[in-house]
Amino acid sequence: MRSFCKQTLTIFLFAFFLHADIYAATLPKLFFFFGSEKSLELKSYQSLITRPCVSGVQVVYTWRELEPKKGIYDFSRIENDLRYLDSVHKKLFVQLQDRSFQPELFYVPDYIRKEKKYHGGVAMQYDFPGEGKPITEGWVARVWDPAVRERFQLLIKNLAKKFDGKIYGINLPETAVDFDTKKPPLNFTADRYFNAELENIAAVRNAFHHSYVVQYVNFFPGEWNDDHHYMSRLFSYASSHQIGLGGPDVVPYRKSQMKNSYPFFHRYRGKINLVGMAIQEPDYTYKKPGTSTPYQLSDFYLFTHEYLGANILFWNVQEPFLSKQLMPAIRSGQYFACE
Repeated sequence: MRSFCKQTLTIFLFAFFLHADIYAATLPKLFFFFGSEKSLELKSYQSLITRPCVSGVQVVYTWRELEPKKGIYDFSRIENDLRYLDSVHKKLFVQLQDRSFQPELFYVPDYIRKEKKYHGGVAMQYDFPGEGKPITEGWVARVWDPAVRERFQLLIKNLAKKFDGKIYGINLPETAVDFDTKKPPLNFTADRYFNAELENIAAVRNAFHHSYVVQYVNFFPGEWNDDHHYMSRLFSYASSHQIGLGGPDVVPYRKSQMKNSYPFFHRYRGKINLVGMAIQEPDYTYKKPGTSTPYQLSDFYLFTHEYLGANILFWNVQEPFLSKQLMPAIRSGQYFACE
């Protein structure tokens, strides 16, 4: 009897720890999200970055800084960040940014705006930065213009030659753009924009063979509830071409998102090779429906991990959320994959 009980206990403990290992393997990786400030020094965040349950950082690099002059590339900031992160055994996720959300900022090179063949290079767009916040203006690269797209894809090829397999991943920014419907940009159509976005992420996939490739997706202009099949076509394409998907600004079960990208993430759980969701500064402004209570870490976490199927969370380092909610979660070791 004692032998039987001992054997049973051994089997139980084996099953328990096996289940624990499987559960731990399903926990999402945590990357800290940083913006595009050139003065940013990752070393100043070393006490955060080097924690065991932090896999790495996501940094925004703009087209303008990476190609300051036509055909002249400057990847020094990526090189410096990668060198530092390698030294502390952490990973780098690159966000390649072609659009801004402030009217004074242009994230494309000057030659793209000045040479006639690029038709101004950018178009003014509108952004909704958070609940109760005023609408802001910014600029998006004219990716639907073949001449602009050709230069952007040339940048992608040069990045891949230098960093494929060295960086953990690279993502393109959100698909959402909002223009003045009474005066749309030159030659813009929703179809051209969608096809351009698909072509750009395909170019990233074809250039990067070893690093993860991710397209951020939230909305497509001119579409609602997949009525143009942009969303369904993107998810299908991503699933069959080993392209990861993700998105900025998580607001759990927000009605507008539930008519766009969110249900597709849920539907394609396990079919996309990587899902990376970013919890960013505007998300903290939203209140739970019918209440005056902001969303908490548990709300963001459960929605992204359980409903959207995220296996990477790119989390903003804004205070006081960082100290009051994110750091206790990191220290607990229960929410994120720890190495």
